[in-house]
Amino acid sequence: MTGAALVLRYAAFAVLATLANIGSQWLVFRADDGALAIWAALVVGTGVGLVVKYLLDKTWIFEDRETGLRAHGRKFTLYTVMGLATTAIFWGFELAFHLAFEADAMRYLGGVLGLAIGYVVKYRLDRRFVFAKA
Repeated sequence: MTGAALVLRYAAFAVLATLANIGSQWLVFRADDGALAIWAALVVGTGVGLVVKYLLDKTWIFEDRETGLRAHGRKFTLYTVMGLATTAIFWGFELAFHLAFEADAMRYLGGVLGLAIGYVVKYRLDRRFVFAKA
């Protein structure tokens, strides 16, 4: 799959993963709004978003048909490593908005902006290093 259909599908999956991420964060804040809640929310949201996006990308974006624990383990590990830089972008934006505006809505806006930028970078990394055709 290439072109506009790929871009639309990837964007839709990025939105789904973003909703899963931000929704998970919201649930963490509902359970605990203490001083460390921001860190717990970031970790939980990142983990949920990572798994959702990996499963969607593997199947529907990169059309990877490899199966088995070894193949999934290797690819998920690479996918996670490629996500470290993009997670830094996401967390940087969300934390910057959190510190600058001290409002939940603005913190989430920063998270959404960081995720959007990170997903563009992540697609390029995943295409080249994780799901590269042999």
